[in-house]
Amino acid sequence: MPVFDFNHTPDKKQECVCTYTVLRSNETTATPERPMVVLDNSRRAWKHHSCGVFANQARQTAFEFKEKDGTFPADILQVDARFISLLKWLGENHISVRLSGQNREDGYAVYKIREVAFGGGTKLSAEDGFLQFMIDRLLASSAPADELEEEEQEVGGDNMKLTSLQSISDFMNCAGRTLPDNIRLWARRNLAVARSHEVTPEERRHAQRALSIMMNIQWKNNYFESIDPQEARRILDEELYGMERVKQRIIETIIQINRTHTLPAYGMLLVGPAGTGKSQIAYAVARILKLPWTTLDMSSINDSEQLTGSSRIYTNAKSGIIMEAFSMAGESNLVFIINELDKASSGKGSSNPADVLLTLLDNLGFTDNYIECMIPTGGVYPIATANDKSQISAPLMSRFAVIDIPDYTPEEKKIIFSNYSLPKVLRRMGLAEQECVVPPDAVDAVIEKYSNTTGIRDLEQAAEHMAANALYQIEVNHVPSVTFDAGMVRRLLG
Repeated sequence: MPVFDFNHTPDKKQECVCTYTVLRSNETTATPERPMVVLDNSRRAWKHHSCGVFANQARQTAFEFKEKDGTFPADILQVDARFISLLKWLGENHISVRLSGQNREDGYAVYKIREVAFGGGTKLSAEDGFLQFMIDRLLASSAPADELEEEEQEVGGDNMKLTSLQSISDFMNCAGRTLPDNIRLWARRNLAVARSHEVTPEERRHAQRALSIMMNIQWKNNYFESIDPQEARRILDEELYGMERVKQRIIETIIQINRTHTLPAYGMLLVGPAGTGKSQIAYAVARILKLPWTTLDMSSINDSEQLTGSSRIYTNAKSGIIMEAFSMAGESNLVFIINELDKASSGKGSSNPADVLLTLLDNLGFTDNYIECMIPTGGVYPIATANDKSQISAPLMSRFAVIDIPDYTPEEKKIIFSNYSLPKVLRRMGLAEQECVVPPDAVDAVIEKYSNTTGIRDLEQAAEHMAANALYQIEVNHVPSVTFDAGMVRRLLG
């Protein structure tokens, strides 16, 4: 939205004249070539670092440079559309800033704005962190269709948290366009409640707390950049041995994302015996997608309110685990790892807490009872694990692409023990390979010992037991190395 001059004479009101042109950019970093603002330097070349204030743009679209020999205004010639509201806010509050820029033929190109010295009185922005927080958010958002656009990135913004009503209000004024429409409307309503003296202090406290939670989440769109399938395959091979069918299914998902630039309609449900690496697969997928991840242990949840939060009518009301996961991740796009989906138990009432996940899995939006606002879930990729899929309700099963994880064969377990489990334990204990030697007959004894157990956790524990015994003999008995045979393994492992 252009900002106009409202200078007028006592006799008649002047026509509104736009004093600058609007630039549109989706660049995530401002540079002298792609600046935030371009100021007039036809009368004077400005220093690389220059201090001053933006004029109140209701009266003048200019920046007032504070030089040693006086104050000199310079007209704003061009503005990145994403910065218009921010510059207006800086001007209206007369906040002192330091510009970093470069003199070009077409003007002084500003690519960095920092708050200096004394800011807007009691405003939180006096520490500069709030300004950088808004700049970070604007840069991370998409360019608006008509008016504002994105903003510049600066150190310190990610550590900033919006907690006070003043900072939340300022954020809404300057960067409210970065929020989804329904959340922006919700925020304005809750801001009115938090400021109202016609409601109870408890209601105001809950409104402010809910605002703080929502404003500190970066609400991203559901567009996903392409992922390198070869790099994805490298990560899978590094994390998992065998499981070719599982790896193939994950690579197919990656190819689908690359074509559509959106997440698949269905998440993954990994079903298999304990210890077969289901959670490890989930972590590998999160690493491939380059998304933050959060875990939800369904075996410890016996009340659906733990997931959905409690109503604000209660004094000790709070948001649910799902909303807390978004808050901890700091953004709306994340991998949601749901462990032990088959072990969710009914507590209060007859409903299964796991059924609360249905709206989250449908990607239509999730509503927390405390927040009282629909949360967009188009950027959430759910990965669930379970040992027995017969214990999962049919509606939940229909929301997942089910992938069966088979147990390892004895031959696979031998390779995993020799090439993965034992070397990993030796590195952790600081032992060289020649100090703890486990020949094939000893490996066979280990596999035979745990032939009736599923997964590889027992193998990893056996490797740790053997390495610890070798380390004991080296340190206490002063032997140069230990070589295990089948008899020693059987005696050691019982």
